[in-house]
Amino acid sequence: MTDATDGNAGLPALRTIADYQFGAGAGEALFPTAETDSLTVKRTSSGRPRQVHADAGRLVSFGTDGRFTLGLEGGRRLKAALEHPAYRIVVDDESEPFVRDEKNVFSKFVLEAGSEIRPGDEVLVVHERGELIAVGRAELDAAAIGEFETGVAVFVREGAPAE
Repeated sequence: MTDATDGNAGLPALRTIADYQFGAGAGEALFPTAETDSLTVKRTSSGRPRQVHADAGRLVSFGTDGRFTLGLEGGRRLKAALEHPAYRIVVDDESEPFVRDEKNVFSKFVLEAGSEIRPGDEVLVVHERGELIAVGRAELDAAAIGEFETGVAVFVREGAPAE
């Protein structure tokens, strides 16, 4: 792992934060021990972690509230590690092009939402066939997303280009 200020310091703490925020195993999924040499931690001038990048792209940014905001590559890693439907918002063909274009997800277009989702949680927006199409922040809890016919369910931060 290369680091802008102080070598390897902080990776175990970042894994712990990920496990707390997303559940056991998320820290190792986001920041695998075997991959430490290819991870780059960008820090603020005071030394606080700001972003973690892998060769494939940004994994996470570290918010001032002490929680991670996901990058698309971080979303891909969590999707592979977390059991369906954990931290997932599932949408269909009708929403897919808009979500990929970084438009927000509205409640009436959500087919399924992980039961643990609370407002403010980082979530994975996936197509019903299982493909990750965006990452963002939940605006409602899982129950409200399922019940509401109007309103934003997910503020989309980064969309995945169509393959």
